[in-house]
Amino acid sequence: MSLSRADSPEFILQTHGLGKAFVGLQALQDFSVAVRPDEILGLIGPNGAGKTTCFNLLTGFLVPTSGRIQFNGRDIIGRPPAQIARLGMARTFQNIRIFGSLSVLENVLAAAQLRTGVALWETLIGTAGFRRKEAEVQARARDLLDLLGLSAYAGRPAASLPYGDQRRLEIARALATVPQLLLLDEPAAGMNPSESDALHRLILDLRARFKLTILLVEHDMRLVMNLCERIVVLNYGQIIAAGKPEAVRADPQVIAAYLGENHSAGADRVSALNGAARA
Repeated sequence: MSLSRADSPEFILQTHGLGKAFVGLQALQDFSVAVRPDEILGLIGPNGAGKTTCFNLLTGFLVPTSGRIQFNGRDIIGRPPAQIARLGMARTFQNIRIFGSLSVLENVLAAAQLRTGVALWETLIGTAGFRRKEAEVQARARDLLDLLGLSAYAGRPAASLPYGDQRRLEIARALATVPQLLLLDEPAAGMNPSESDALHRLILDLRARFKLTILLVEHDMRLVMNLCERIVVLNYGQIIAAGKPEAVRADPQVIAAYLGENHSAGADRVSALNGAARA
């Protein structure tokens, strides 16, 4: 029997027994999740728990040691990142990846080229179809800059933007590929509470506007608990809890995992878990 189609069409993303081993380290093991369309799913855990490894596996930057990944009913293991992006999965990175010497607009245009469907010969000849698609890409890129509050910086080198604006530019680049599933890797890193609140509103707006499904890796527990409909918790590469925020927040294994970090960081995050319940 072929395994090329998903077990259930109601899920946009499914993983089955996903694992990744490096030399002397099992970074992720038996990771099995099913994500519904339009869902905001949080992926949390202490530093080194396997969260970014999971994102790298899903988006083709790493090849799993074991397991299956199905996106919109297709097996995607072995496909390169650009091909996975063209299928409709986009991501941001924990360490921002933008072209610093290019302008803000050029950064978004470069990302949008993944989905133009323009053949090389059309580009060289400059056909009417090419010119039409180029105009559409330009319009979409400018609309995204406006939506993300970056229009005023369109002509500036991306490297000159403040950190928070570079984060938003990376989101704009991901959206330029017209995704169905958006993976956000610590988008609130370095943000103050006011900026985190603005990010919360932005993510909800993006989901509604573009009909997105969102996977969120984040250490800002207040953001995660108030934004995500379900949460999966990793520790040492394994799922230790999964469910609605209120259930995850009270799970003894989750609390123990965070207290197992260096004491001050772990205590701060446990406090944030409890504080999110009162926010």
